[in-house]
Amino acid sequence: MTTIEIAKATTPTAPARPSRRRGLLRQLIDSKKALTGLVLLALFALLALLAPVLAPGDPSLINSAGSQSPSAEHWLGTTAKGQDVLALTLWGARSSLFVGFTVGLAATGVAILVGLASAYFGRIVDDALTLVTNVFLLLPGLPLLIILAAFLPPGTSTVILVLVVTGWAGSARVLRAQAKSIRGKDFVAAAVVTGERPLRIMFREILPNMASVVMTTLLGCVIFGIGAQAGLEFLGLGDSSVVSWGTNLYWASNDGALMTGTWWAFVPSGLCIALVAFALALVNYAVDEITNPRLRNRRARRERRG
Repeated sequence: MTTIEIAKATTPTAPARPSRRRGLLRQLIDSKKALTGLVLLALFALLALLAPVLAPGDPSLINSAGSQSPSAEHWLGTTAKGQDVLALTLWGARSSLFVGFTVGLAATGVAILVGLASAYFGRIVDDALTLVTNVFLLLPGLPLLIILAAFLPPGTSTVILVLVVTGWAGSARVLRAQAKSIRGKDFVAAAVVTGERPLRIMFREILPNMASVVMTTLLGCVIFGIGAQAGLEFLGLGDSSVVSWGTNLYWASNDGALMTGTWWAFVPSGLCIALVAFALALVNYAVDEITNPRLRNRRARRERRG
C-alpha cells in the first residue's frame, strides 16, 4: 500500500452535513402557527364536504318555528323564517370556500402572468402593463365592486369574475418587483443566451424562485375573495338564492336579527368567516416567517432563549 493510500485510509472522513434547507411543507408542519391554520382550514373543508351528510336536504326549507334559540333539536337555533341555522352554516361553507379559493387562484394566476411578462420583456410591455395595473390600483375598490356586481347578472360566476377583476392588481405589482430582481441574475441571462424560449425562462427559471412570494400572494387573495364575497352578498349584490355565509348575513340583516336579539342568526356565519381568515393569516405569517431571513433569524433567537 502506498503512502498516499495509507494517508487516505487513516484520514477520518467528515460526517455528512444535514441539509440546511428543508422543504417548505416540512417547515410549515413544524411551525405551530401554520399547523394551527392548516388544521382549521382542513376542519372547515371537511365540514363543507360533509354538509349533505350532516344536514341532508335543502337548507333553505322552512321546517320549524321562527327565531328559536339554540336547543337539542336545532343546535344553532332557527332563523326568523324557521330555517335551521346549522344547516345554512354548513352549506354556506361550500359556496364561500369555493368562491374564495377560486378567486385566490384566478387572481394570483393573472398577477403572475402580468408580473412575469412585465419584468421579463421590459420597455414597452412593462410600461403598458404597469399603466394598466396602476389604473386598477387607483380605482376605488368597493365602488367598483358594487358597480360591476349591480350591472352584471347575479350568480356565483359573476361574483368570481368581479372579484378577480378587482383583486389582481396589487399582487401583480408585488410579483413584478420580485421578478425584476430575479430577471437580472446570471442564470437567467445564461438561459437567454442559450436561446431558451421566453415562456420557458419565465416559468422554469424565474417563477420557481418566487415560490414563497407566490404562496403569500395566493393566501392574501383567498382572504380577499372570502371577505369580499361576504361583503357583496351582505349588501344584496350577490345571488340571494345561493346559500353562503354572505347571504346568511344578508337575510339575518333583513329579518332584523340584530334588533330583535336573535344573535344565533348571524354569529355563526360571521364567526366562520373570521376563523377562516384567521387560519389563512396564520399560514401566511408562517410562510413569511420561514422565507424571510430577518423573521427566521428572530425566530431562531427566540428558540435559543427558550
